Amino acid sequence: MSLISNFIIHFKYNYFLILFLFSVAMLSNQTFSQVMESKVVHPAWSFNKSIYEVNLRQYTKSGTFSAFEKHLPQIKKLGVGIIWFMPITPIGVEKRKGKLGSYYSVRDYFSVNPEFGTMKEFIDLVKKIHQMNMYVILDWVADHTSWDNPLTIEHPDWYKKNSKGNFILPEKGWTDVIALNYSKPALRKYMINAMKYWVEESNIDGFRCDVADKLPTSFWNEARKQLDKIKPVFMLAEAENPKLQVNAFDMTYSWKFYSLMNSIAKGKKNAADVIKYFQWENSTYPANDFRMRFTTNHDENSWDGTVFERLGNAAATFAALTVAVPGMPLLYSGQEAGLNKRLDFFDRDPIVWRKSGFRSLYTKLFHLKSKNIALWNGKKGGGIHWVSTLKDKDVLSFIRKKDKDKIFFIFNLSNKQVTKYLHSGEMKGKYLDLFSGKEVSLKDSEQFKLKPWEYKFYIAN
Repeated sequence: MSLISNFIIHFKYNYFLILFLFSVAMLSNQTFSQVMESKVVHPAWSFNKSIYEVNLRQYTKSGTFSAFEKHLPQIKKLGVGIIWFMPITPIGVEKRKGKLGSYYSVRDYFSVNPEFGTMKEFIDLVKKIHQMNMYVILDWVADHTSWDNPLTIEHPDWYKKNSKGNFILPEKGWTDVIALNYSKPALRKYMINAMKYWVEESNIDGFRCDVADKLPTSFWNEARKQLDKIKPVFMLAEAENPKLQVNAFDMTYSWKFYSLMNSIAKGKKNAADVIKYFQWENSTYPANDFRMRFTTNHDENSWDGTVFERLGNAAATFAALTVAVPGMPLLYSGQEAGLNKRLDFFDRDPIVWRKSGFRSLYTKLFHLKSKNIALWNGKKGGGIHWVSTLKDKDVLSFIRKKDKDKIFFIFNLSNKQVTKYLHSGEMKGKYLDLFSGKEVSLKDSEQFKLKPWEYKFYIAN
């Protein structure tokens, strides 16, 4: 082979290799860019809200809309902004689990579970909530139905099937439900129309969408587009996939943060891991995305254990942390009463309502979030300025500020008493201690003595 021929071959090889690598890089950048640039327009009312999950069956002895309505004044006093109802649709009977079955086994997408009340009662309840300047989202189960949903007879082709032509479960162990097939355009249209029905008929303000990542993102994008034509809706995905927040969802779950808090409480992780977590999150999610922070919800309480089983003496500490960090904090039914039992998922198991310090804690936290711009959701709120470093294992300290508002936070994320010197030019100033009500003056450098799991919220004057 001649020298010239050899040169031409190597030139062509290198040229196409460079072109290929350039194309891959451009494609990667495009995908990354699409994830990072959210086009969702959040409802104007959503930026300073906290969310409250209602387990209606267990909320009162009767488990009805009318009985729940009597609790609205107390929920309003907590400072709650969004009320999320677990599914209120009729529950399947065939292959039902327990006596009452799972909320998430939907037998009819267009009616109300008679155990809870009537459609009129629900509509009246939504009106009452709106009159109290709170908003309502409804839990929506689009991935699967009960075995006895009429769709199994009217449109059996809308379901996933095995090689023998039989309906299949969406997940192993979910024996009371069967999976829908979203390759069917008619199913997509039906489901979006069902969601539109609830917004139009009951005037709810959006949906919490069950196992959202199991459905095609294109379905949710179209659903959001159609729903927003009726009114600006708020959409919460039971998922952690940032791509869902590009066009469809306002907020996703932050299970990784939930798991991290559990690990810290057990001594397996520490304060430095919180900083690492937010470094990851900030590089993964758009700045305007909402992330839901929680120490429990209906799944975690029933299957993972109560907050006291998982977090022990740090339960209040992590409740406070869910409000301090960027994101929207969730309060699950009964947490304000110090809920200390796993609620039954398939049968009646009423919450015991009692006096608890958690009620006053959440009240202080939620009202602070509502009024202090530094704590608002998405770009309307402030980011995190770390006072702690990755060398700090026990103490987590940071500042959040936006416009005229600033809050300095300190958390002892350990089960031992610690003394810690903190230094930052951002610390200097006069503050109000949220929990003691005392005024505090801080210099650039300060020493803090913290009891096990103690936390401080210093609000700039």
